[in-house]
Amino acid sequence: MSNQSSKYPIVCASFNQESSFFAIGTRDGFKIFDTNTGRLCYERDIGAFSIVEMLFSKSLLAIVGAGEQPSLSPRRLCLFNTMTGTALRELNFLTSILAVRLNMKRLVVVLQDKTYVYDLNSLAILDSIDTVPNLKGICAFSPSLDGCFLALPASTTKGSVLVYNVMELHSHCEIEAHRSPLAAIVLSSTGMYIATASEQGTIVRVHLVSEATKYCSFRRGTYQSTIFSLSFGPSMQVPELLIATGSSGSLHVFSLAVTLNQRSRRSSSFLGSMIPNSINDKLDHHHVLHNAFPAGVKSHAVIRKVGKVAESSTSEAIASRASISIITYSGYFQEYSFSINNQNESSWSLEREFNLLTVISESDKTID
Repeated sequence: MSNQSSKYPIVCASFNQESSFFAIGTRDGFKIFDTNTGRLCYERDIGAFSIVEMLFSKSLLAIVGAGEQPSLSPRRLCLFNTMTGTALRELNFLTSILAVRLNMKRLVVVLQDKTYVYDLNSLAILDSIDTVPNLKGICAFSPSLDGCFLALPASTTKGSVLVYNVMELHSHCEIEAHRSPLAAIVLSSTGMYIATASEQGTIVRVHLVSEATKYCSFRRGTYQSTIFSLSFGPSMQVPELLIATGSSGSLHVFSLAVTLNQRSRRSSSFLGSMIPNSINDKLDHHHVLHNAFPAGVKSHAVIRKVGKVAESSTSEAIASRASISIITYSGYFQEYSFSINNQNESSWSLEREFNLLTVISESDKTID
């Protein structure tokens, strides 16, 4: 996730595919942190970077300069080895690189009106996708090799999504998600679900990728807000939670698991089967932490862990608990603990917060 605005000390921020590490790019270089401990694992002060993407916990990085130094062109992608501190390969393009995604077999490079798919090992071009103008580099990628999809905007006037099968190299489907252009997209880690938000920012919709059908909708609010990030909780099946951050400074949590259970109960009853989907969509579970970070500050959040909590007096699991990590482009890392009980009552706790720009590295060792 890159950001060219000069008002923020952080230019870009991203979590790795497992959310166990995260990287930030600044105007001085880039840093890699351990999400669990907050330890600064690696840093390199060689100039401004607009993109820093990790490959799980490997020593390979995909980095793109911000163009503030002649040697760090925004049109050049460098595959960098943190173990040796050297560039392995470089790819040059005619226009600026807006986003990069990768897994163990594929490398995806998003430009303004074209997206390239490479074999990661040989860097051979496997396919090129002509796209509508995508000035913000909006995209989503599921790293699973079994359900490896890429999502891109399919229209500049409405919220249509092109879903592309990255392993089989063909278009999978197109989803009509919103009436307004897209602002944010995310795929679940297995590629089963896709969540979208438009530039209006009032509705978050979830679709089932395999069938290109709407799964559910959540109302974030009634007033317009720019959605900065969307993230599903980690899961091999249906993610329990979906979160969103936006320009209002609020953190939103939507319960997918509760929505699924309610729909299953309604569909099994005679009355429930007669309720229109438009009414069902309003029966969602939405929890908000207001003023989680300063309003207007760009942010990137992920759900790292989701688990069940048992009541002390019984062995019955009555609550879900999630660890939510947030990077703000003003330079801070925050970790919240979110809990919800079976009465749909939620609670929040700020577990950690520290300045990403003042952390001192314990060593210059690589992460792997």
